Formats: sequence, C-alpha cells, structure tokens
Amino acid sequence: MLKRGPVWAVGAMSGTSLDGVDAALLHTDGEVIAEFGRHAYRPYSGAERACLRAGLGLWQGDPGVEPVAELIETVHAEVLADFPEADMIGFHGQTLAHDPAGRGTHQAGSGAVLAEVLGRPVVWDFRSADVRMGGQGAPLAPYFHFAAAKWAGLRAPVAFLNLGGVGNVTWVDPSQPGPEVPGAVLAFDTGPANAPVNDLIRARRGLPFDEGGALAAKGRVDESIIAGFLTHPYFYKIPPKSLDRNDFHTLLAAVAPLSDADAAATLTAAAAAAVARGAEHFPHAPIAVYVTGGGRLNETLMSMLSARLACPVAPVEDIGLNGDMLEAQAFAYLAVRVARGLSTSGPSTTGVAAQVGGGQISRPNTGR
Repeated sequence: MLKRGPVWAVGAMSGTSLDGVDAALLHTDGEVIAEFGRHAYRPYSGAERACLRAGLGLWQGDPGVEPVAELIETVHAEVLADFPEADMIGFHGQTLAHDPAGRGTHQAGSGAVLAEVLGRPVVWDFRSADVRMGGQGAPLAPYFHFAAAKWAGLRAPVAFLNLGGVGNVTWVDPSQPGPEVPGAVLAFDTGPANAPVNDLIRARRGLPFDEGGALAAKGRVDESIIAGFLTHPYFYKIPPKSLDRNDFHTLLAAVAPLSDADAAATLTAAAAAAVARGAEHFPHAPIAVYVTGGGRLNETLMSMLSARLACPVAPVEDIGLNGDMLEAQAFAYLAVRVARGLSTSGPSTTGVAAQVGGGQISRPNTGR
C-alpha cells in the first residue's frame, strides 16, 4: 500500500534506438509532478546492441527471445540497484514487436524477476491491457507530458515531440484540468525518426548514428523519395495510431542507390516530413513544439523541422525539462498512476474505447 501524497519512483526506459538504459527518479502522486530527482544512463556495448537487434521482430516464446530478456533484466537490475531511495520501480522493458491489430505487443524482460532481485515493487507490462481492449498500446507518455506542461507553467497548447527510433508526438492543452478530459491531449506516432538513419550509418560506416546530423548536412535530399514516402497508408490514418520500428523498412531500400551523405539527408528529411504531416491532425496550432529524445541533438533534423513546421521548434530543455530522461521519468509517473488505480491511456492517446489503467505490479517474494 502506497503512503498518501507524493512518493519517489524510478522509471527505466530502453528505447527502439537501442542505445542504452535511462533511469530517472520522480517525486509524484501520479497526478502532479512534485520534484524531479537524479538520473543515470547505462549505454549498451556493441555486443549487447547486436543481441538486441537479433531479437527485433520476435514474439513471446520464439527461439532467440530468452537471451534478449535475460540481457534486459541484467542491465536494468544493474542500473536500478543504484536507486535505493525509490519506493517503487516503473519498468518498460524492450519492445521487440508491436502489432496491435494482430499479435499484440511484446516487451522483453520480466518485472517479476526484477522485483525479486531488487526487493521492491515493480510496475511493468504497461501496454498489454490497452491492446487487449482495442487500443494501440502506444504512445504511453502523453499523460506525463500533460503533467510536465503543467509543471512548466504552460497555459496554451504545445506539442511534445519525442524523436527516438520512432517519432511520437503529444499535443497538450494544459489549460484543461486533467489529461483524461476530452480535448486535453492527442497523441500518436508520427513515423520513423532515428531508426532508419541509425541503421544506415551502422551498415555503411560502422558507427551507431550520424552525430549532430553532420553527414546529413553535407547531402542533398532526394525529394522524389520523400514524396513516395508520404504516400504510405499510415499517413492517411486518423490518430491515435502507432507504429513498429520496422514498419517503414522500405525506406532503406529506397536510398540504397544514393551516396552516404545524400542517403542520410533523405532519411533525416523523411523524419521531419512525417512530423509535419502529423501536425495536420492537431486540434489547434501549438505555440511551440518541444523536442525530446536523441533527435533533438541532431542539428540537421532540428533545422528541417523548423523549416517544415509553422511554429517555433526547441529542445525541451528550453522549459526546464531533461530531453534525455523524459521517457524514463514518464514510466516512473505511470508506475505511481498504476499503483494508485489511475488511468494510463485513453481514447485520445491510444484509441482505446475507454480510460485504461495498464500495467501489472510484481512484489518481491510473491512475484505478483
């Protein structure tokens, strides 16, 4: 039983960019952000990233899943052990496959194992309940984005754009009393973000990513590829909607004939074009788009976004938030909401028919 008022929770996130594990403390009652705490980052080694890449696309019970799950549990236990002050843990796991209209969603790693190892309650499996009820199971950070906008003292509509492997955006009206109120939030995946260009750079240059967008800055965008990309059926769907990391795998084939710089520029432009197309769905024009995730450090991508969007584009640090840790903080926030019986998603975030409180709680010694 949680004590009344704000509690300290630590959230952990391993995203589709496969770069490492973020962990961050948050002091919250599951509604209001009282305080941000310390945080940590543990990068994956080359061998660990290779193991994770080998697991992409696999489902529960498939051959090859067990080593990935063990790796995720081991690395997360290592990181989270350094946060003994946390009353509880929010554990997302590693998304390997996401097909909400078909087989569902699969995040590797067991919160029950972590609860035993760490000796504290772990909230995990955040997406399955939403998918079972007909939702997309993603994105899950919007209710936290609403709380973050309130914490930052914002009063007019803004958008939070997360650029990880896949892009997702939350349009927020912080003048509303809560995220569950109709018209308070709208969220959806925009399209591919860092994943295609990361895969390109790894395959062609043996590097993990295009640092700062330096290579893309030297290239020329192939506008015919962008035009073809924007005809993908996904862009014609009304949000909420979500994607798997590999849903736009044909992009890499499309840029195969291009030079390294032109291919990087074109893939970076595709990420920006997808965001601009998504912005057409916003209920009202935001006063700004605040960018989180690794993509905000890509100067070329940020410049392309500014050119395509009709409002200022800035990193979330401009309003006092931490763009490296926002997703980890979100799962700390969601963990407390689950423990308090509050909803974690709704019709305007995942398309689920009603408010859903996703996630299960595993406690040490019981695994339940």
